[in-house]
Amino acid sequence: MTQAVAQPTRANPIWGVGRRKSAVARVRIWTGQGQISINGKSVEDYFTEDKDRQAVYASLVATDALKTYDVGVNVKGGGHTGQADATKLGIARALTKADPSLEAALRDAKLLTRDPRMIERKKPGQPGARRKFQFSKR
Repeated sequence: MTQAVAQPTRANPIWGVGRRKSAVARVRIWTGQGQISINGKSVEDYFTEDKDRQAVYASLVATDALKTYDVGVNVKGGGHTGQADATKLGIARALTKADPSLEAALRDAKLLTRDPRMIERKKPGQPGARRKFQFSKR
């Protein structure tokens, strides 16, 4: 039995957390006109590359909710691509909480799957994660 979720407002938003590499995005959504702010800036000002902007909009476009919800994001850590993908996952998780019927569309678009790839750790006695010191025969 699914529980009915109240309409999110600015005072009582729905939260979602997204992670990618070392980036963490805390996302809040509430009913509105489709405005998105990331760390107090618009998407166009925060992400300069088009692929990063498309990643942020992907969850909203896949569910036709672009003009239904306002989105506020606090993101930190990592680089711009990691932050964009973390934001994408956070928005998808928040939309699923707001309307459970959207989960199928988000799963079909592979927007609810966290990318598990992380940076490999540096091994002791080596100059890097994979790099070895040059072998000298003599």
